[in-house]
Amino acid sequence: MKIHGLQKMTLLDFPGHVACTVFTGGCDFRCPFCHNFELVDGSAPPVMEEDELLSFLEKRKGLLDGVAFTGGEPCLQKNLPQLIRKVREMGYSVKLDTNGNHPVMLRALLEEGLVDYVAMDIKNSPEKYALTCGLEKLELSGIYQSVSLLMNGCGGKKTAYEFRTTVVDQLHRADDFEKIGRWLEGADAYFLQAFTDRESVPYEGFSAPKREDLFAYARIAAKYIPNTQVRGID
Repeated sequence: MKIHGLQKMTLLDFPGHVACTVFTGGCDFRCPFCHNFELVDGSAPPVMEEDELLSFLEKRKGLLDGVAFTGGEPCLQKNLPQLIRKVREMGYSVKLDTNGNHPVMLRALLEEGLVDYVAMDIKNSPEKYALTCGLEKLELSGIYQSVSLLMNGCGGKKTAYEFRTTVVDQLHRADDFEKIGRWLEGADAYFLQAFTDRESVPYEGFSAPKREDLFAYARIAAKYIPNTQVRGID
């Protein structure tokens, strides 16, 4: 499996862990506000092979205790379970970032106990999901299945998780968070994070919501998901 990026240390990406972040290539969404679009469209070449990553992790034992897999969309990688097994055999905890559109892979990882924490993106309310993902249409059954797998557990166990939404002023309104809240009612944790513009974002014209709007959206969602928080803003 090819690795398209590596952040050698982070205190933010994997809650409660000193971790590195592994970036995989490819994604089935085309979110127009994506920060990592060079991983989505394939323009970012691989930076290392799997063996190089494992060698790096061997040298970082005692300094790092977690590995976060992100992308792109890691669940597109058929060899992801095999790589995670090797990482876990080295004593590392594993976090997975996912768009939730691959419930078969997610179920396999959860049932085998290969991941310790999952962060699943919730792009928008169901009616605006395809638009927010940059697609003409999107069958949401996979998204619904992944939400259910995380909220209800599978294989007789439940894995720690969070749902999260990157809030874009041009794409989100208060009513969307009413609908999201009802959809995810009773979830363990839901985070709202404001969009931040970068050179890697593929399209211009997007901006963060006003601070007061972001917190208002959080209050709406919190009616249904008590552990709703705004992330990244003091």
